[in-house]
Amino acid sequence: MARSRRRRTAAGLTVTALLLAGGYVAADAADLVPGVLTTAPPVPDPAPFPEATAGAAEPLLPALDPDAPLPSAEAVTALTEELVADPRTGGAVAVVVRDALTDEVLADVAGDEPRTPASSLKLLGAVAALDALGPDHVLRTTAVEGEGNQVVLVGGGDILLTDGEASEDVVGHASLADLAAATAEALDGQEVSVAVDDTLFSGPGYAPGWGGIDLDYVMPIQPLALDAGLDADGEYVADPALAAGQAFADALRAEGVTVTGEVTRAQAPAGARELASVESAPLRDVVAYELAVSENSVAEVLARLVAIADGEEPTFEGAARAVLARLADLGIDTRAVTLADTSGLLVENQVPASVLADVTALALDPGRPDLRGAVTGLPVAALEGTLRGRMSGPAAGVLQAKTGTLTTAVSLTGLVQDADGRLLVFAVVADDLEPGGAAEARAAIDEWAAALAACGCR
Repeated sequence: MARSRRRRTAAGLTVTALLLAGGYVAADAADLVPGVLTTAPPVPDPAPFPEATAGAAEPLLPALDPDAPLPSAEAVTALTEELVADPRTGGAVAVVVRDALTDEVLADVAGDEPRTPASSLKLLGAVAALDALGPDHVLRTTAVEGEGNQVVLVGGGDILLTDGEASEDVVGHASLADLAAATAEALDGQEVSVAVDDTLFSGPGYAPGWGGIDLDYVMPIQPLALDAGLDADGEYVADPALAAGQAFADALRAEGVTVTGEVTRAQAPAGARELASVESAPLRDVVAYELAVSENSVAEVLARLVAIADGEEPTFEGAARAVLARLADLGIDTRAVTLADTSGLLVENQVPASVLADVTALALDPGRPDLRGAVTGLPVAALEGTLRGRMSGPAAGVLQAKTGTLTTAVSLTGLVQDADGRLLVFAVVADDLEPGGAAEARAAIDEWAAALAACGCR
């Protein structure tokens, strides 16, 4: 998995959202990888994503047309019952479909029953992070004076740093080379050692229950990393924060600074003088990137940042508590939700389809434009992200959704515009699949989504 395959430009996200807003017609294909996949068949390498320039303001979806015909609940329910009865979905399926404008429920099959949501779970942490920190929030990585002649690299939650030239993309928006250049200027010829402060987070790097193939899709969770913990060969490094520190030390040497000894760990002294800093892309773009490519490590980091903002421990358990508390404060009924992680890797995660639909609808609320990045970042059917190779029929360009795939569970949560121009919110979870049955279940869900997009359902 080459490092470049994970990139998505912030402007690309904005353009997609704008095109979707204007009638759900989109024309870009993204260079992205699927979310967590633990089943065959493999996904072919996508075509390169065209470069774009970042910086445009995030658009809002236009006012929904109240005169567009509302689908019949009976027709939508009948269509949904066909999906539930489809043997490919395993028999344990939860589905909720609601009108985006009126919030009227058009179908609800086991919507309140907790299910394994796979990567659809990321929507919960995305909305919580946008609410807790704000869409314009940036993550700062700083270099400060340590004890003696030490420079301490302090992680602030940006795990999408680059050791090369800074980019307008979300990945690599902040450069350790730039940080080193500014730090070298502040040092003015001083000989130093380098240490890393990754104490922003605590607890183990891996969630209890992660293991085996899970570790092919997530780095040890730390507040500092290059390219989400990936090396140049697309493999996860064992210690992302220390690897970033070593890259920073090398960048200082390239600037002519004499760096002595090995890179170590040290907590920055209280009130330490800041030498230099770099900033991530705005949080709205980080969230959009995370959802588009189903980036597990970023999802876990964002949840920890919610924990810190809300006074919880920045651990797996604290992050889960903080996300649930934040959503409850937003009016989401989380009583039936169980979070074992916040990326969706574990089957122990349990979320009703109704909650997934509630969170999606909340992000659409015109009164909460700060949460809009959680829906504008969703990939578009047949065009980008984890949906690039799916739904080339009637749903293409008119459906945006978060995907989820585990060995025994698949999900799809998002928005679709039907043939009459009505925007619908939906959530589908099937979590009792035979190992190896995920591909067939996804195909069944895709056919259902295409039928929903193609019909007026009256």
